[in-house]
Amino acid sequence: MCPVNVLGIHKVLTNMRRTYLVAVALFAFVFSASAQDRSNFKAGFSGGVPVGDAENISSFSIGLDLNYHWGISELIDLGAATGFINAFGDTLPDQTEFEDIQFLPVAGSIRIYPTYHFKFGVDGGYAIGINEGNDGGLFYRPVVGYNITGNTELNVSYTAVENDGTFAIATVGILFLF
Repeated sequence: MCPVNVLGIHKVLTNMRRTYLVAVALFAFVFSASAQDRSNFKAGFSGGVPVGDAENISSFSIGLDLNYHWGISELIDLGAATGFINAFGDTLPDQTEFEDIQFLPVAGSIRIYPTYHFKFGVDGGYAIGINEGNDGGLFYRPVVGYNITGNTELNVSYTAVENDGTFAIATVGILFLF
């Protein structure tokens, strides 16, 4: 009986050592960029066209984008995103007029950099409705970006706010790194 228990304890200790080594290696990999301090602030503008149900009540949109990212590895940034979105109300052929629709998104952000110039990621959180009668809703924004220069990014995104339906915009934007 005793040798079986010793072997069982040895297996448990061996598995714990492996788990510990994997955790240390993962921690070192994820936080290897912290000494480089790749944190950055980006601000820019975007313009877009409503898609889906939104195209029936809005003609186009403009927005202000603000992001702060921390480099947690050479390939991944995590951060926060906010800004302002204004979708201009449209007038239908029967003369029905829609007011402007405005949102203030508050979101978490992740960016993955397969190369220096190319990145993709998503912002996700809540969009606060600014205009009267706008309750806001779940906010998500998948983004694909390209670094034009060291401090200028061109991106395309699909911006959506969900609350009893989806208000969505296909956008093109430019961001400046500070």
